[in-house]
Amino acid sequence: MAAERAGGWARMFAQQAPVLRGFFMRRGANDEAEDLVQETWLRLLRAQQGQADAIDNPEAYMFTVALNLARERAVRRQRTTYSTEDIENFGLQLASSECVEDAAERVQRRHRLLALLAALPERTRTVLVMQYRDGLSYKQIASHLGVSQHMVKKHVVRGLSFCRRAMVEEMKE
Repeated sequence: MAAERAGGWARMFAQQAPVLRGFFMRRGANDEAEDLVQETWLRLLRAQQGQADAIDNPEAYMFTVALNLARERAVRRQRTTYSTEDIENFGLQLASSECVEDAAERVQRRHRLLALLAALPERTRTVLVMQYRDGLSYKQIASHLGVSQHMVKKHVVRGLSFCRRAMVEEMKE
């Protein structure tokens, strides 16, 4: 009985293989069409072996398998592909003097600094960000905030002092 079913599948597949090839080619798989037809056949054989009952409509099942394969192929092709140049640049970055540990340490330092900045009074934090991130001078910051340059300097000194003390405390722990 299983041999009869397998023979029926083989006949159906032999008749439908050219149709499947055309199906895959219409979906842009010109170079892969024959491989996809073979993969359809393998999946059909696996399904037939795994099922105790006969599949009601083998032809419809075969085209469902083929459609799933075409969808899988489309998903694979949509994934980002990298050019040889991108891969070489990535390799150079990995081989550069900065290792993964350095990058991880830099990320940790950044998180600590952000936590320290969050602990500062708002005006002091604003002044430090404007000076170090935005690159503004004391005069520009004073003008923007409507305070004196002397007050800007006080905020910078206060903020840097706080950060240094906190970092020294962390190193002691």
